[in-house]
Amino acid sequence: MSRDAEIAGFLAAAGWGAAVRQPLAGDASARRYERLHRGAAPAILMDVPPASGLAVGPFLAVDRWLRAAGLSAPEVFAADEAGGLVLLEDLGDDLFARICAAQPEREAGLYAAAVDLLADLQALPPPAGAWSPPPYDLAFLLREAGLMLEWYLPASAGSAASPDLVAEFQALATAALAPVALQTTAVYRDFHAENLLWLPGRAGHARVGLLDFQDMLIGHPAYDLVSLLADARRDVAPDLARAMEARYIDRTGADRESFTAAARVLSAQRNMKIMGLFTRLCRRDGKARYVDLLPRVWGYLAADLAHPGLAPLAAFVGRHLPAPEPGVRARIAA
Repeated sequence: MSRDAEIAGFLAAAGWGAAVRQPLAGDASARRYERLHRGAAPAILMDVPPASGLAVGPFLAVDRWLRAAGLSAPEVFAADEAGGLVLLEDLGDDLFARICAAQPEREAGLYAAAVDLLADLQALPPPAGAWSPPPYDLAFLLREAGLMLEWYLPASAGSAASPDLVAEFQALATAALAPVALQTTAVYRDFHAENLLWLPGRAGHARVGLLDFQDMLIGHPAYDLVSLLADARRDVAPDLARAMEARYIDRTGADRESFTAAARVLSAQRNMKIMGLFTRLCRRDGKARYVDLLPRVWGYLAADLAHPGLAPLAAFVGRHLPAPEPGVRARIAA
């Protein structure tokens, strides 16, 4: 049976067979989304082909956990877990990123709402049951950081990393990341302005709609904060980022010095990962638009590596990885 026929059967069984279907922009994975119109009631179809190697089970488990806490993850109207199809509540189009672009004066208030929600979300016991988030352990952190050498280095510099160079990087990254490889908190992982929606008709934390949470892990609480404040897709003013980090620390009672040091290390790890991921999306998957985001991510990484505790990693990057200047980006895109 074709995928189109599978989707048609799923929608018919859910009572949405006659709905008008409108493709939506997907994320950086193989997931596809459509907006469905049936009279005045819209819905969202999530299509995760089983052949992609992805699954909808983690999404459904985290969705149940978030909704049980009174948060605005989309309601699930119907699901075929084996078939990789989910029919969801449509939370609208008022992404934080869009609102901030159109009404910059609202940015601080929206980010404050996101930080307050994050602080309280992290105080919840993580999901447990038939599925629970895997650990964001040292091996996972290192594997992600290594994407920069695996993809960005050869695409930008023209030659693959030698085994000795990889070993040197792994040793430096291990020394930096081992102290922050904690597994204490549910880590959303993609907590940023294009996955958060403003729902002013709701109250409290429920005003923040939540998307794209299926990759949750158990790790360090600083990771999601740096995802929000060092956003690969939009600029966050340094003054606002500092204010929001201080707001988070005040709300959670975290030790300021140790938390900010951990945040810089985890931000560096995340940005090294993104340099590799965005290069892979261009080179392997043909999504050339991600190359244009590399300078912003590199800027974040450079700021992270200025932290004294990351001086050895900073020296390594300075010796072996070129900045994504126009010529480098053209080489990657080619």
